[in-house]
Amino acid sequence: MEVIERTAPLQLQENYDNAGLQVGNPSKETSRIMVCLDATEEVIEEAYEKGCDLIVSHHPLLFQPLRHITGSSHEERCVMLALKLGISIYSAHTNLDNAENGVNYKIADMIGLTQLEWLYEKPFTAGCACGEGLIGTLEKAEDEELFMQRIKQTFDVECLMHNKLRGRVVKRVALCGGSGAFLLPRAIEKDADVFITGEMSYHHYFGHENDLLLIALGHYQSEQFTKDLFVKLISSHFPQLNVLTTTINTNPIQYFV
Repeated sequence: MEVIERTAPLQLQENYDNAGLQVGNPSKETSRIMVCLDATEEVIEEAYEKGCDLIVSHHPLLFQPLRHITGSSHEERCVMLALKLGISIYSAHTNLDNAENGVNYKIADMIGLTQLEWLYEKPFTAGCACGEGLIGTLEKAEDEELFMQRIKQTFDVECLMHNKLRGRVVKRVALCGGSGAFLLPRAIEKDADVFITGEMSYHHYFGHENDLLLIALGHYQSEQFTKDLFVKLISSHFPQLNVLTTTINTNPIQYFV
């Protein structure tokens, strides 16, 4: 927990968030860890079958307090199962989104961006530079359709949602993993050619075709490589620990194609 929070202090999380230890005793020892995007019943069972006693997830299992634990909800069932199997659950969410070298930096690296700067820079917090979203530059400008095809392949996306194409050339790329539509005005202000995020509402797609290209990857798809961040971070400090990545695709949204 201390190692993760050096990179992503809990003070960086948004006020609606609940990052940190979700289930378990912080003094318990661990020898094998499983990382995932979402802690589901299937992931908890997989962790147990593979001898993992700690799950590190991006999305917190618990956002709101539980009034009872009867197994009537997904969250309740996960807590009951984790306690029964002796598995702890820790989450690093918007604190890792907002951290330097966090989730958005991973996305930018996969796209191939340089000269990175925050879309919205926050005050220096907990000894860390922090902000929301990023904007950077491609080494070479790309045709918008070829750029979209590369993004689709890079993130293994079934389909991309986008606004009208205008035959533009893409050079300056703004991004935010997950639900990043709130940063769309900042992307426009910073003269981005394209804004990439996980999900946007229907009305966000109207009226911006002359401003920039909008691309929504899907929430899960945009943040799926957060698992790699966890593996690298934990393994670099604790090489003796076994750090496994879940084999389960926890995306709750299915696609009929």
